[in-house]
Amino acid sequence: MAVQVLINLFVAILWMFLQDKWSSLSFFSGYLVGILVVFGLRRFFPSSFYLKKFFASVHLFGVFFRESVISSIYVLGHVIRPKLQITPGIFKLETELETDFEVTLLALLLTLTPGSVVMKVTPDKKVFYVHALNLPESEESVTCSKIKFEHAIRKVTR
Repeated sequence: MAVQVLINLFVAILWMFLQDKWSSLSFFSGYLVGILVVFGLRRFFPSSFYLKKFFASVHLFGVFFRESVISSIYVLGHVIRPKLQITPGIFKLETELETDFEVTLLALLLTLTPGSVVMKVTPDKKVFYVHALNLPESEESVTCSKIKFEHAIRKVTR
């Protein structure tokens, strides 16, 4: 993937030389031409087209943002109630991710989502212990979030 980015940057700089204009617009147009060149040569590279991973990363960020906003509204609803009616607890959450990077990213995304904190990851990296704000409801929402995050993480890393 890094080779594809370097080729794209090389084409963009070469385009600026050929246009004889040193401007950001000339670089940007050369970068677009470079995307077309790299896309045309994609079958000669061992990895997939690099913009595919970029858009998958943007999608992962969008999923995280959406889940974060929904969880924030849920937590805010519990906080502004006159009487706090929560039942915090710890539950076990299994994952299907395999690599250290994928497991760490999932743990961080679940921890950054309001209302849940990953407390421990087992040594085999298959089980998380998660502390949730309101156990019966939060367990379902964290499990749904985990499924969405796992799918988006797999798109980025594989």
